Amino acid sequence: MPTPISRYPIPDIDDLPDDIKARVLAVQEKAGFVPNVFLALAHRPVEFRAFFAMHDALMEKDGGLSKADREMIVVAVSADNDCLYCVVAHGAVLRIRAKNPLVADQVAVNYRKADITARQRAMIDFALKVSNDAKAIDDNDFAALRAHDLSDEEIWDVAGITAFFGLSNRMANFMGLRPNDEFYAMGR
Repeated sequence: MPTPISRYPIPDIDDLPDDIKARVLAVQEKAGFVPNVFLALAHRPVEFRAFFAMHDALMEKDGGLSKADREMIVVAVSADNDCLYCVVAHGAVLRIRAKNPLVADQVAVNYRKADITARQRAMIDFALKVSNDAKAIDDNDFAALRAHDLSDEEIWDVAGITAFFGLSNRMANFMGLRPNDEFYAMGR
C-alpha cells in the first residue's frame, strides 16, 4: 500500500469546485504531475483559494526579488522549520529558477556555507530572524539589508514570504504532507 500523502482525505479531482479543478489541471499540464499540496489543501476549498491567492501574491509577482531569491527564502525557512515537503518541493523549483543543481541542497543544509552571494546570505539571515525572533527586529536589520541594496519593498517581501511559509510549513508538518517523488530529480 502506498504511503498516504496527507493525514486528511484527498478529494477526487473530478469532485473539486470548477475553479480549483481548473487550477489543479493547469498545474498538472505544466509540471506533468499534481503537486501533493494542491490535493491536500483542496480538502478545504475556501482555504485553498486563500492560500494560493497569498502564495501567488508573494511568489509570482514581477519586480523586486528574483523568483530564485524568493524560492531560496522558502528553502532556508522551511529547512529551519523542518518542513520536508517545502524543502523538497521548493528546492526543486529553486534549482530550476537558479539554474543551479547544487544550491537548494546547500541552502537547506547550511546556507552560511552555500555558494550564494553576500546579498542572498543577508536576505536569509533576516528571513530567519523574522521566522524565529521577529520581536527583536529593529532599524539595524533594515540598515544591514539596505547595505546589500535591498529596497524597503524587497525587505517587506522577505518578511511576507517568511511569514507565509511559516504557515505553510506548519500546515504541511501537521498534515504529514508527503513530497511527490518527482520533485527529487527536478533541476538536477
